[in-house]
Amino acid sequence: MSSPRSSGNEVTSEGLAGEARHLAAELERDLAAGRSGRLAPETLQILLAALCRTYSAQVDAGAEFLPVPARSGVTATDIMVTASGLLRSANLAVFELGMWQSCTGR
Repeated sequence: MSSPRSSGNEVTSEGLAGEARHLAAELERDLAAGRSGRLAPETLQILLAALCRTYSAQVDAGAEFLPVPARSGVTATDIMVTASGLLRSANLAVFELGMWQSCTGR
């Protein structure tokens, strides 16, 4: 994948957004074709970890948006499978999530 670069090796924010959109489109095409394994598990973990940290940082900074847009094609099952995996990754239970939500209002 080619990447728009500024001087040096730094990717511009516009270039990074374009690369992210391109990656998302490629993954969606693979899913539509029945190919879900294009990214190695380790690569998927690194990407999901970076996305979790970025979303959390933006929300902590005052951003108010949901992580998945309406009518994105993501199903309730997709969300639950991912949320369950994220909770297991941090050794958390749904009860702890509920307690955190009641304390923070998030």
